[in-house]
Amino acid sequence: MPAPLIAVSASSKIWDGDERVRLHINYIRSLEAAGLIPVIVPPLRTPAAAEAIIASCAGLLLTGGEDVGPAQYGAAAHPAAGVPHGARDDTELALFHAARARSMPVLGICRGLQIANVALEGTLVQDIPSERPSAVRHDQPNARGERTHAVAVVPGTRLAGALGVTALRVNSYHHQSADRLGRELVVTATAPDGIIEAIETTNPDWWMVAVQWHPEDLTTEAQPWDRGLFAAFARVVRE
Repeated sequence: MPAPLIAVSASSKIWDGDERVRLHINYIRSLEAAGLIPVIVPPLRTPAAAEAIIASCAGLLLTGGEDVGPAQYGAAAHPAAGVPHGARDDTELALFHAARARSMPVLGICRGLQIANVALEGTLVQDIPSERPSAVRHDQPNARGERTHAVAVVPGTRLAGALGVTALRVNSYHHQSADRLGRELVVTATAPDGIIEAIETTNPDWWMVAVQWHPEDLTTEAQPWDRGLFAAFARVVRE
């Protein structure tokens, strides 16, 4: 059978005077290692095209990046919030809703978790250091693949099954996180300070798992759990 196509959300950025599509290569490498074919979806001028894109794919990967615009969840902007990318917000929300309508598997990473929560009417902590201060460093200054803090995973969840462990250390570079959970969602992992590190849907007929760390930057290490997340996504996509 041909390898399944996976829609992969991307950002855009002005570089050398032109707007260019932007996506870290490790997302692509991790999907390829799991036997999947990535189809990059940039911010669209017509988000309605998301339905046609999703119809041609078998899964959706929502990637990390900019802060989600607070207007998307009815909040005023925090002074520490970044400038939102409205076209990306609209495109990813449209992709998410189209995937959900088809019960298509969705894997969210970092911002992808936040988009999933907002899409299901949840809210976000806009700046962890000022709103939820603690000794845990969520926006690490060191290398992308270096593990920074511990995460506790809820046993019996889809995430625990994918990782094969309920305690691990993760890399971390974000200053926002899920706050009030959206509909049909449950917390499946937390940091030592209580920040939500993973969520998944309670719908037994829809696989949607999202994590706040960046497993795509950890899949070359000896530890198997982060590769396990992409492997679990690939399994359910093929089903």
